[in-house]
Amino acid sequence: MEVAQRGSSIPEMKVLFVEMDVGCDLHEQGITVAAMRACRYAIASNSIPAFRKGSIPGVTSDHMKLHVKLGVPLPLQQYLDQEKIKSVFPYGKIMSFEVVNGGLVCSNEEMADQNDECYTVNAAVYVGY
Repeated sequence: MEVAQRGSSIPEMKVLFVEMDVGCDLHEQGITVAAMRACRYAIASNSIPAFRKGSIPGVTSDHMKLHVKLGVPLPLQQYLDQEKIKSVFPYGKIMSFEVVNGGLVCSNEEMADQNDECYTVNAAVYVGY
């Protein structure tokens, strides 16, 4: 997995907006589950009619491009399953998938399953064409 360094750039695309959110996994303690939730939450409350209704001349949903950037705790980055995370996105071509140091590992003492850790991941999804 390629882990991007600070200051890396978005692939060549015209960015329309950025959707952001946070996902966590309390029970299974899976960093991929936390990342999938972060991505799902980021896109869940948005609609992009411009791609369907021809608001941008010559651009349809077939032209939608995505850049996914995840903030993940360093020791857990190696466990991310990018293909599972990519399956969250119903539309658009994922141009790049960037993982940077971020997120959080914290104690979850009251609901410990495998151990007392809770994982959080930050997601930024850049949408454009």
